[in-house]
Amino acid sequence: MKLRGALCALLVACCAAPGCIQAVTLQVNEGNSTCIKAELSASFSVTYNTTSSSTRTVQFALPASATVDAVSSSCGAGGGLPWLVAVFGPGHALGLSFSSNGSVYSVANLTLQYNLSDASTFPDANSSDVVTVVSSSVGIWAAVNTTFRCMSPSAFSVGGATVTFSDMKLEAYMPGNDLSPAESVCTADTASTTAPSTTAAPVPTPPGTPEQGTYSVDNNGSVCLLAQMGLQFNISYVSKSQNKTVQHLVNLTPHLTNASGSCEASRATLVLTQEQATTLNFTFTLNSTTSKYHLSGLALLAIWPDMIAPFSASNASLDYLRSTLGRSYMCSAAQTLVVEPTFSLNTFRLQVQPFGLTTNQFATAEECQMDQDQMLIPIVVGAALAGLVLIVLIAYLIGRRRSHAGYQTI
Repeated sequence: MKLRGALCALLVACCAAPGCIQAVTLQVNEGNSTCIKAELSASFSVTYNTTSSSTRTVQFALPASATVDAVSSSCGAGGGLPWLVAVFGPGHALGLSFSSNGSVYSVANLTLQYNLSDASTFPDANSSDVVTVVSSSVGIWAAVNTTFRCMSPSAFSVGGATVTFSDMKLEAYMPGNDLSPAESVCTADTASTTAPSTTAAPVPTPPGTPEQGTYSVDNNGSVCLLAQMGLQFNISYVSKSQNKTVQHLVNLTPHLTNASGSCEASRATLVLTQEQATTLNFTFTLNSTTSKYHLSGLALLAIWPDMIAPFSASNASLDYLRSTLGRSYMCSAAQTLVVEPTFSLNTFRLQVQPFGLTTNQFATAEECQMDQDQMLIPIVVGAALAGLVLIVLIAYLIGRRRSHAGYQTI
């Protein structure tokens, strides 16, 4: 019996160690569909006060018996945040709430609730309170329709406690009932599979002029917005490999890009998405009084491998690409649309019409000032050359006339 008790104690001690923590599968359902699913292991470290006026730190794990609290968990109906709340033991709970901007979802809040009256977990505690601690912006994020994966242990400070996740796969805002095969891998996993290097990071080669793409938005079977353009991002972001802020020029690749959007009476949007890693949103506004439209907003979300965190920039008070209803805007010359100090968009061979399309082709174009200036230059040069030739010709004729006047007929 003593041997059996010693073996049981040894087994309990082993399973309290991080390497022996069991993985738990948790999911939140709404009707017959699943909106949140998590497969993970979790351990907790909590420091509390004892009756002997000292402090004690205990470690315990999320047990395999943990279940989803159907009352506290939700898929975010009614505009609220989606919640996954797992309950275990006598009054303990682990909660994850999620938020999304349409392209990326993230853990908005990490919540731990522990019950100090649980004497087996918190022996000699000087309180029987149920303590709730919360941490926001824990750095768990992934592209929409992908699974967040992090096999490496990741510790998060939550109030006076620490929550450590490992062997973690989770997805929120799920389109199906199972985790997506496409994954967004955490930095720790990426770093662990990358051999350390002492060589300097190579200087990126300038991308050159981007390829022109054709993009359209349909409304009830007909094209309501049409655009042709080459696009190049000029972005400043913090680089993982260089551990500093870098500035890069990156071209949008048309054949890897999907177009979507919407058309309304006075507002039209064009959304370009490249491989779930880059989303560029154009917003055009029409002034019905003046029958003029312009590009009023640009927003970019980029999740590139070398970025420490997702890059986002937006500006809803722009005044670019101005033209008249029923006409398209065209600018063959390269132009730079400044959005924020960290982001500007370079356009090449651009033609766009967000309003007044009657066919699937552009209407008559109104050209940008740069194109007009470029057309004016050869005209001015040609006129100057013609004037110079005329001056030379007149001078020549006058010279000949004076030459003949110097002789008398015999």
